[in-house]
Amino acid sequence: MEEDLRKMLIPKDPNDSKDCILEIRSGTGGDEAAIFAGDLFRMYQRFCEKQNWNLTVLDLTFGTSGGYKEIISSVSGADVYGMLKYESGVHRVQRVPATETQGRVHTSAATVAVLPEMEDVDVEIDMNEVRKDTYCSSGPGGQSVNTTYSAVRLTHEPSGIVVTCQDQKSQIKNFEKALKVLRSRIYEIELAKHNEAVGAQRKSMIGSGDRSDKIRTYNYPQSRVTDHRINKTVYNLPEVMEGSIEDFIGALRFAENAEKMKGGGMED
Repeated sequence: MEEDLRKMLIPKDPNDSKDCILEIRSGTGGDEAAIFAGDLFRMYQRFCEKQNWNLTVLDLTFGTSGGYKEIISSVSGADVYGMLKYESGVHRVQRVPATETQGRVHTSAATVAVLPEMEDVDVEIDMNEVRKDTYCSSGPGGQSVNTTYSAVRLTHEPSGIVVTCQDQKSQIKNFEKALKVLRSRIYEIELAKHNEAVGAQRKSMIGSGDRSDKIRTYNYPQSRVTDHRINKTVYNLPEVMEGSIEDFIGALRFAENAEKMKGGGMED
């Protein structure tokens, strides 16, 4: 009973119930990193389908040999950010690339960022500081896929943040979606400043969403997936790549709650 009470005292993240922006970018590894970014996107697609969540692609840049240099999506549903926030960070893959002629295992990486989707009441943006540009949407190889200037690029001049959205045929809808991404990115920057100012960064990286830290390795030769934050290893890589990441998320959530309970349910 005492442990149940301690769990009830753990402060809940007010953003857990929000929808989120899911950003995946290829990192070190050239074409193989872009292909891996595509594999990660498919993994999250499958996971979202299992959760009955809605995933919508907002913007993407194709890799030259497949996959994506960058793909940005919005995810909506129940407890979306509360579950996906643990996926932020560097994901590393070890396998023989399709382009490798001598059968050597290469290590490549992709970064994942999960941002809570913010409304205008959460983050105020002075629209006089946002430059809006429109252009024709493009497909693989950069060719134009329509003749109307429906794609939107927003530049937040004070921070230099640039957001593009071209998934809709309507310029108005693309503008609205781009603005949501911009709000989320500005919120992330402001939150990082606040955490640094008050010294609220947790000792453990669980749930912190720091995209500079390697969080998980996917080793294809051994069919092994390891989460380095909690030292959890499984040997069912094909299932994981088909969206079976519930065990990792559950273990990370448990570890984060245990860490909070050590501090009596309160954070500094």
